[in-house]
Parts: sequence; structure tokens; C-alpha cells
Amino acid sequence: MAPSTSHLYHHLFFFFLVLLLNAQQCPAAGGSWSVLLPSIGISAMHAQLLPNDRVVMYDRTDFGVSNISLPNGACRPNTTDCSAHSVEYDVASNTVRPLMVLSNVWCSSGTLMPDGRLVQTGGFDDGYRVVRIYKSCDSCDWQEIRNGLNQQRWYATNHILPDGRQIIIGGRRAFSYEFYPKMSATENTPSLPFLVQTNDPNVENNLYPFVFLYPDGNLFIFANNRAILFDYSNNQVIKTYPTMPDGQPRSYPSTGSAVLLPLRITKGTVNAVEVLVCGGAPKGAFVNANKGIFDGALDTCGRIKISDPNPQWVMETMPLARVMGDMLLLPNAHVLIINGVSAGVAGWELGRNPVLSPVVYQPDKQVGSRFEVQNPSTIPRVYHSTAVLLRDGRVLVGGSNPHDKYEFGNVLYPTELSLEAYSPSYLDSNSSDLRPKIILPVKNTKIGYGKQLVIVFTVSGIVDPSSVSVTMMAPPFNTHSFSMNQRLLVLDGGVAAKILGKSRYQVVVTTPPSGNVAPAGNYLLYVVHKEIPSPGIWVQMQ
Repeated sequence: MAPSTSHLYHHLFFFFLVLLLNAQQCPAAGGSWSVLLPSIGISAMHAQLLPNDRVVMYDRTDFGVSNISLPNGACRPNTTDCSAHSVEYDVASNTVRPLMVLSNVWCSSGTLMPDGRLVQTGGFDDGYRVVRIYKSCDSCDWQEIRNGLNQQRWYATNHILPDGRQIIIGGRRAFSYEFYPKMSATENTPSLPFLVQTNDPNVENNLYPFVFLYPDGNLFIFANNRAILFDYSNNQVIKTYPTMPDGQPRSYPSTGSAVLLPLRITKGTVNAVEVLVCGGAPKGAFVNANKGIFDGALDTCGRIKISDPNPQWVMETMPLARVMGDMLLLPNAHVLIINGVSAGVAGWELGRNPVLSPVVYQPDKQVGSRFEVQNPSTIPRVYHSTAVLLRDGRVLVGGSNPHDKYEFGNVLYPTELSLEAYSPSYLDSNSSDLRPKIILPVKNTKIGYGKQLVIVFTVSGIVDPSSVSVTMMAPPFNTHSFSMNQRLLVLDGGVAAKILGKSRYQVVVTTPPSGNVAPAGNYLLYVVHKEIPSPGIWVQMQ
């Protein structure tokens, strides 16, 4: 009898130990969901927040007829398709307006330019070399420049540069890069051998590379399972980083996601630059999925301090395995991992088992206690989903269409036309007395580099002056599980001080030192108090 009792206690001990470990890894869930619109008429495959608090979204022109008509009986030229494949969503009124894209924008890329225009490039078929421009207004629509690119760009990545141009890197069978706008009609298209080296035959695993602007003006480029630091001006690899220890692919179609972790500016310098890459699918998963065998997604993240002289990957384990997840920086310097599935890969009909619960990653906590599982949605967001941070701190979630046309019935994951908002726990009503509200500067204030900026804000509750920070967010272009141009800066500033007037405070910060750290353009400015961000205000770096 004694041995069996001892055996039972032994099992109970390990059972409670596992519970304890899980409790440490995954604290109580948070956040809430709401459906904003049951249908926006299209499936939001690509999305960009604009500086007037509208979000432009689009899918593709060859999905068939969408569920929203073009205005005034208009049809796309030379077609019988009178439906829209792009919409502009107005956050304030919770309404959409149909837009007309002329060429196929499927699996394209884009960048918000310094003047607030979305300049969007490439796509499929008649859209391969097209540049499209959208400047938002109540009656504005897409403008297109045929043959605006030197090379076909499909599944490429774009990034804004310190000189105000954008670089367009890679794409299917495009092992090169180019710029827009062009300096001259004869501007060349330099080759990028790194994209050849990271290309897995018949699978690729290096499309939509993860690209970040390093604070010295060079580019960090990650594709497949490894990365380089690249001087695009001289077409030269500055540094080759170690391959991720597990060697598993993280790029499309084994689609993981990545962020440049928040850049903390101290005395005009960013001392630590780190990248976090999470999720993906194991080697062989793409081939297997095409045979109907859906391998489990990766449950690991790799974090690397690329500013170290000898950078090394540190691997971490997520509470939920995920492929096709989106990683978003939040205003309080946390990372949100949202959308995706736990088996299969990106591609038509190739994903299974939606992951409905987002996860928050807190970069400054100790390894082992950085992840926190959040409350789940009820709507699967599988292949071709999007997620975009809004000015008020909510996350707009849309899209999901793993089919080569609109499919609304008799399929595992029907085409999803709805738009949801995920509200992180910092928006809970019990945090309202801690939430700052910015009084000054006023919206659309123009800000120079390396200047003192006085920020006046209110908080209704008790303020801890040492728990106040100021962050600036560059609004990214989101598609295929990557947010291009995503960048969060933590500004150098003193302790908040109370000033005249009830509940009114000010903090003085120094603006970013250069265009290498913060390229000119539109940013969202936030005051964060005890990890609770204010609503953002739009400012312009120039």
C-alpha cells in the first residue's frame, strides 16, 4: 500500500509543479473583443492606418465579385466587375467607402510616405510593376503608375528610408532591390545574393523578408532562418548574423513574424537594438501541407541583440504554437502576437487549427515570464488576415481568406469580411483613472530632430511621476503576417511634474536625434503611465 501512496504523491507533486510552471508562464488572460462591422465588403488582406485615422484596406482584383459595389455604377475599366476590391475605413464613424484599384494588388507591399500618402507597389499579373498612390480625402481614389517599378515585385517588402524614399526588397523570383521614387529614369536594380542564398528550392521560405532600419542607416534583413546587416547604398553586406539555432524557416510560406523591439533613446543614442522573430513552420511543412499532412507550427521565438559585437540568438518558447501570426508593437512597449493557425503553412487551403487567443510579450521581463495569453476571439483569422494598431490603442483585426476566390459556405474557413477590434487590457475601464490624456502638443504638430518637446497631459487618478514615459509609433503597412516600417521609439525624458491646474502634468522629452532613428513622416505620440497609454496624437517628424 505504501508504495502506491508514495507513487500517488509523486504524481500529484509533478501535477502541481506543472500547474505552477504554467501559471508562471501564462498569467490570467486579459483584453476584450468586439465586432465593429459584420462586413466591409472585402476581405482585408492588406491594411495601412493613415494620419487622418482612416484605414485603407484591399484584397485582390481576381477574387471574383466582392460584396461592396463601386459608387455610381462604376466598373473597373475593361471588365464587367463593378465591385470594389479596396475600401477606406473611417475609425470615427465606423463606416467604409469603396475604392477602385485598377490592377491586381494581390500579395503586394507598401509604405506610408512622409507626406501622408500610401505608396504601394507590385502585385500579380497586370500589377507586377505597378506603383499605386492613395492620398486620403472624402472623394479620393487610387492613382496608378504603370511600369513604375524596374522589376516584377510580388511578395516583396518595403521600408521607408532616411532620405524619404522607400526601398523595395525581393519578391518571387526577384533577387534584387530598387527604390521609389526613382532618382532617374535609368536607375539600376542592384542584385541581392542573400535572397538567392536563402531561397529553398520549390518552397522559397524567403518571401516577404523581415526588414528593419538600423539606427546607423543600414538595413537588418531576415529571410528564411538567418539575417544580414546591409548597406543598400553600396550594395554591401556589413555583417552576417548567426543562423537561428533550430534552423527552422520563419519566412513565407513558413510564415512567422518579427518586430524590431522598442528603441530606447538615451542622450541621443540608441544603445540596444534587438529583433524578435516568432513562430513559423518546420522544414518540410509546405510539402506536407500540399499532401494534406498539416505539421504543427513552431512554438519558439528567437531574440537577438543586433547591436552586440558578437550577437547570438536567445530562444524562447511561446505558450501557443503559431504560423501566420501578426506581431504588433503596442504603445506601452509590449508586443502583441495575434491571428494565425497552429498547423500547416501559408497558402491556399494549407492552414489548420486557428489560434483564437492573442499573446502579449513583455520584453523587459525575465525569460520564462514574458508571455501572457489573452482572451480569445470567436472568429478564425487564418491565411490573409491583418492587424493594425489604431490611434486609440485598440487593434483593428480583419481579413482571412485561404481560398483563391470568395467562398462563404461549405468550406472549413469561409472568407471573412468582418472587422473586429481587440482592446488590450490597458483599455479596461478599471484603468481609466490611470490613463493619461495629452493636452499639448496639439495634433499634427511638426517636430524637428534633437529638440526639447514639452508634453502636457492630464490624469484623473494618482500619478507616479517616475512611471511616466513617452513613446512614438510609426504606423506600419500590414500584410501576410508582417508589419512593414513598424517602429516604436521610447523618448529620452525627465520625470513628470505636476503643474498648475487640477490633474495636469508635464514632462519634457528630447525628440529623436536623426532620420536614421526616426525617418521623417507621421508618428503617433503617446504618454504612458504605469503601462497604460494615452490615446495617441499625430505628430510629424521633419
